[in-house]
Amino acid sequence: MARSIEERIEDWAKGYFAQCSYFTKNAPINPEIDEALKKAPSKTGGSGNNYPDIKYLLQTPQGKYIPVMIEVKGTKGALVKLNADSNTPDNLTKKNEPNYANIAKFAVNGAVHYANAILKYGKTYNEVLAVGVNGYETATGETVKEISVWYISKENLFIPKEVGSYEDLSFLQPQHAQQLFDKIAHIGLTEEEIEQEKAKLEDDIERRLKNLNQKMEDDVNYKIVVNQRVQLVTGLIMAGLGVKEDGEFKVKPLQVEELQGNMDEDNNDGSVIMRKIKSYLRYKKLPKEKIDMILNILSVVFEHSHLEEPKNGESKLRTLYADIQAEIIPFLTGELHNIDFTGRLFNVLNAWVSVPDGAENDVVLTPRFVTELMARLCQVNKDSYVWDFATGSAGFLISAMHQMIADANATIESPQERQRKINHIKMEQLLGIEKLADIYLLAVLNMILMKDGSANIIHGDSLVDFNGNYEQGDKKGTEFPANVFLLNPPYSAEGKGFVFVERALKMMHHGGRAAVLIQENAGSSQGLPYTRNILQNNTLLASIKMPIDLFIGKSSVQTAIYVFEVGRPHNTQDVVKFIDFTEDGYSRMNRRHSSQSVNLRDTNNAQERYAEVATLVKYGKGVTDENLHYLQDCYIEDYITLDGNDWTYSQHRKINTNPTMQDFGKVVKDYLAWRVSEIIKHEDGLGKSEALA
Repeated sequence: MARSIEERIEDWAKGYFAQCSYFTKNAPINPEIDEALKKAPSKTGGSGNNYPDIKYLLQTPQGKYIPVMIEVKGTKGALVKLNADSNTPDNLTKKNEPNYANIAKFAVNGAVHYANAILKYGKTYNEVLAVGVNGYETATGETVKEISVWYISKENLFIPKEVGSYEDLSFLQPQHAQQLFDKIAHIGLTEEEIEQEKAKLEDDIERRLKNLNQKMEDDVNYKIVVNQRVQLVTGLIMAGLGVKEDGEFKVKPLQVEELQGNMDEDNNDGSVIMRKIKSYLRYKKLPKEKIDMILNILSVVFEHSHLEEPKNGESKLRTLYADIQAEIIPFLTGELHNIDFTGRLFNVLNAWVSVPDGAENDVVLTPRFVTELMARLCQVNKDSYVWDFATGSAGFLISAMHQMIADANATIESPQERQRKINHIKMEQLLGIEKLADIYLLAVLNMILMKDGSANIIHGDSLVDFNGNYEQGDKKGTEFPANVFLLNPPYSAEGKGFVFVERALKMMHHGGRAAVLIQENAGSSQGLPYTRNILQNNTLLASIKMPIDLFIGKSSVQTAIYVFEVGRPHNTQDVVKFIDFTEDGYSRMNRRHSSQSVNLRDTNNAQERYAEVATLVKYGKGVTDENLHYLQDCYIEDYITLDGNDWTYSQHRKINTNPTMQDFGKVVKDYLAWRVSEIIKHEDGLGKSEALA
């Protein structure tokens, strides 16, 4: 085995910082970075500290600092281990867990590990440079030195992006750093990388939440009953996020050390947490009505559940918060506003909610790829006003918000005007109503994390309590000018849920579109009289039969998406587009302990198929069927009656029962083939009999 020259290479590397302040392996750099490196798992997976060989703070022309983590190795082949398919450092296993063997062995992989520790466990840094340095001696005694530099940022969703290879470290010296900054400024993600990383990050948070849930179920230190878990996790996340403006915390995140196990009513751990939540909600500028409602719901578990009472000096609240701060909070901080983390959080927490008549209420998460499709079917843009009458975790509103913001970014040139519009979208153009308190909390948290569309998430019964107006804030009492309606209703409601649809569409005085995911048979008479009534003022544009296993493990009903043009009565001459989308390209399983990347796999061009459905609903099949690729035998254009009972794909599928010459020829061909085979078998049988005789 070749002798390591790591110490010599490290001394050589430090020489480039002779005129700069740098920090050695054991030297503290600053409290935030030191604490982040301490909190993160070590590079071998244990609970020990992390010790980069060299640490450095690189000052940008704007005066901010970028931490630089440098890891040094001293043998041939120890610079970097890359993923074969993505050319990024191979720091995760197939199960999306840290690959500590690579992190410990390779210089770049170790440096990336340290960089991620700062981003995920720190509070203020949004970007870090990871530098791998390696050196080795050749057979002729020559010393080879190699350097690989990677940029990791929250904006790039923690995906390491290669900056380049260098011969030495002079590029980090202040007089040479401008070229490095120019390179970093042009580093971004492709759409494919964004989607891949969304899946990885969501899988990771789901895995951590499942582990946390199992602890609360089994661990003697927890033993927290099911009905308390949603409020606890939601409240502790709010307490742990903090509120930052202009780079400074206006409300500091709750620290574990603040939970001291006091016994008195005003300063016990529950009261400390509730004060932090209250400050968080106030600085988020939520309406007073909403703050009071949230605090009232959360006080039950934080102040009246005995979880705040210490045992051996520590309350269950402190024990739980320590885990949430370490495992969950790092994924919900920073600039990750394009990812619906709480959609996945809801997917796990939903299993903890004890819902009255849960089997009837069908409280299930609508998958993100379906909510995005439905927003596209409604042609959502920056000027849309979107509402949802059974909002769940707000997945529909978040998908709509993403498309609205994308349209604003693409069509508004002025940065100031663009930001003004985005703020308006979040604060005034989204409205959701949720009846169940537990789910309502998740919806509020979800929209807060989206920075910050939570102002119009309403706790109430949309069939009884809601009259179509803003209910909170400056616009309270004025009409919400909805022109997009998105819904996955509880199927136990009247008309299989179409009672919600009729009510919402009657309140939409500005036209627009609606897309409803509902039991398919609601369109074949089970939705009466609501389906018939809806056609009096709205036009059915499309009926899309969805996969039977769309909600595998949660529900097995056959669903369909019905798309409407709002405000124009249906005419019997209106062409309706019927699509059989039961084969959507995804393969689904229901393995309880597996992540969604295992339970949901794109095995047959799923993304392209969903894009084709959106195109077909918008444009039809085209003059020469140019819009039909994957769904050639699954698309029908036909008419419906005004009776509201003939909306399903199967009711319009044409089955040709008239035989053709080709059919006759095939039957004759099959018959002759069968006769020949029978003759051969008979002759073989005679031969065998004669031989035996």
